[in-house]
Amino acid sequence: MTLAAAMLSTAASAEFALDARYTDADGDMIADIPTDASELTDPDTLIFAYTPVEDPSVYAAAWADFLTHMEEATGKTVQFFPVQSNAAQIEAMRAGRLHIAGFNTGSNPLAVACAGFRPFAMMAAADGSFGYEMEIITHPGSGIEEVADLAGSQLAFTSETSNSGFKAPSALLSSEFGLVAGTDFEPVFSGAHDASILGVANMDYPAAAIANSVKARMLDRDVVSEDQLTVIYTSQTFPTTGYGTAHNLTPELQETIREAFFSFEWEGTTLEEEFSKSGEAQFIPITFAEDWAVIRQIDEANGVSYACQ
Repeated sequence: MTLAAAMLSTAASAEFALDARYTDADGDMIADIPTDASELTDPDTLIFAYTPVEDPSVYAAAWADFLTHMEEATGKTVQFFPVQSNAAQIEAMRAGRLHIAGFNTGSNPLAVACAGFRPFAMMAAADGSFGYEMEIITHPGSGIEEVADLAGSQLAFTSETSNSGFKAPSALLSSEFGLVAGTDFEPVFSGAHDASILGVANMDYPAAAIANSVKARMLDRDVVSEDQLTVIYTSQTFPTTGYGTAHNLTPELQETIREAFFSFEWEGTTLEEEFSKSGEAQFIPITFAEDWAVIRQIDEANGVSYACQ
């Protein structure tokens, strides 16, 4: 049974809704751009943040050429902001300190609901295909050969806002295998996908739930090697990081930023050098309503609340 089917067979206890501070008159499930000019902002310096998946220093360099392109397109200074957690990234946009961002798959709905995030782009391969899979990995000699062997063992998650690092495996393990965190296995949190992958490779964790796109980039950089890891489960394909803007940037600025994503030439850039490791070669248009439907189903199965602090 696919994970989507498993979601539909699980009692849903959460319903997606925007925070009261936002409106959605057109029904596209994301915050409308304010019509009152006094609520709009057009900052001289734009702050960009990429989801805190791995070492921020690696990604500050990876995004350098793209941010130069964004500066040329907008006529503004663009700064890379190395966020340390999904919660900090969401709070920064909600507070007006973050203007352009890539929110990871799992935190995307919360960013839309609570921070007024307006996603419009995703990375894809040259042929237009996109996505990644959640994998449950272990290390040789762990004694874990299949998912059922996780019973009585420890499983590393990344953070509670991560799709592949927590939400999807939690729902899947419960619905398909009858394994419940805290009852059938011991859950621990590493904080990031690279930390989970390194933890398994170094035998600090017997198993972990991770995004295989992160693993692919780490393998390419020789941070870990294939013989250190064993995959015991691979999920269906999920959408990757969604890119977009804060809802209250001026309409003209939002459109310019959008055009900058789709006019960026990847060949020979620092972005291509890093993300080609996981097969990505371009930005493609997406919609939150359609492309994140399966993620909202997973949230429902996990009883995720979109209440904003």
